[in-house]
Amino acid sequence: MSTIIEALQKGTVPQYIPQLSEAESIQPSQFIQSIIRGHVVVPRNNRHGALTPVAIGRDTRVKINANIGTSPASCDFENEIQKLQAAIAAGADAVMDLSIAGNSSDFRKRIIEEFDITLGTVPIYDAMIGLDTTDKLNFSHFLRIVEKQAEEGVDFMTIHAGLLSKHLPLIERRTLGVVSRGGAIMAQWMKHQKKESFLYAHFDEILAVANAYDITLSLGDGLRPGCTHDANDAAQFGELEIIGELVKRCRSANVQVMVEGPGHVPLNLIEENIKKEKEICDGAPFYVLGPLVIDYAAGYDHITGAIGGALAGMFGADFLCYVTPAEHLRLPTLEDVHEGVIASKIAAAAADLARKRPDAISRNLEMSKARRRFDWDAQEALCIDKNKFSRYLEKVGTESPGAKNDLPCTMCGEWCAMKRL
Repeated sequence: MSTIIEALQKGTVPQYIPQLSEAESIQPSQFIQSIIRGHVVVPRNNRHGALTPVAIGRDTRVKINANIGTSPASCDFENEIQKLQAAIAAGADAVMDLSIAGNSSDFRKRIIEEFDITLGTVPIYDAMIGLDTTDKLNFSHFLRIVEKQAEEGVDFMTIHAGLLSKHLPLIERRTLGVVSRGGAIMAQWMKHQKKESFLYAHFDEILAVANAYDITLSLGDGLRPGCTHDANDAAQFGELEIIGELVKRCRSANVQVMVEGPGHVPLNLIEENIKKEKEICDGAPFYVLGPLVIDYAAGYDHITGAIGGALAGMFGADFLCYVTPAEHLRLPTLEDVHEGVIASKIAAAAADLARKRPDAISRNLEMSKARRRFDWDAQEALCIDKNKFSRYLEKVGTESPGAKNDLPCTMCGEWCAMKRL
């Protein structure tokens, strides 16, 4: 069975490709060439049946991912399904299962059977379930997990293959060392085994599975900075150089690939992050967590992440992993998931407008016209969070509940500037 790239190279165009190009306002021929060249990915496992695919990368709308999953302290898959529903309702384009406890396989199968959203995983998490130490981890076990998840229908997988033994001394210079769970597992394994990363050493075998199932690889940044003080350091950029090599190997194998990025980065260093990734990785789609622009906003990290995400998107990041108010503190609640997705959607919308996407320009203009007309129905329809708009809306007057007219909101009442001119 061909991958998307192989099919397009032969002139075979899957039905969903023209639909996606139209949705992204990109000429079909340009869209196809962007996929072939690796500047756009469409994560879609060829075993995943009822899927509404999304395009991520050059000239596309900035997309949003929401993370869900269990932990040893909270292993309630029904609650995680509710979070998934909340994320979809808020507008997430993809979801990642980051479960590190319980029967995650059945959980993923249920997601794929009941929902049409793009699904990602971090296979090394699943590989560690039931193991009490990384000493018991080996590549054959890891590869079985990858193959199992591939059979389940997972569309993209995070693989931390860019973190090598030569990077370990660089970690010692950091304030927070390694904050990536996958990165920490591999760093500990290399340190104890005194061997090179099995993810890097056996990368061709991972590519073979990815090619067979048309899985998009998301090259994980195991050395992403966990605080602003560690941003753009030798460890982070050293790993990025290896990731650039791995991008070439993915493309040679006709495997779609995107690159994961930080993390905690102050505003003034975000542009350098984006430009380096695009240069070193030859325009591969960039998938960023935040970035969070300060370190001490616990409880409000969805806001610090949205600020960084908007700037990253403006400079060329393609895929924003949401950050919730619970970041650094606990597993997110349903409300945290909702707020995290909405904050990331605001960031993505700001980036799309800065990148002068016609649909973003049009939506902003239509909102302004609706405000000028005091057309509350139109404003609600255009709003990112329609439910919150409806809850917050108060109007001056005695109209019946739900009625919409030309009356201003209660902020200014009849002192409304637009009512006077």
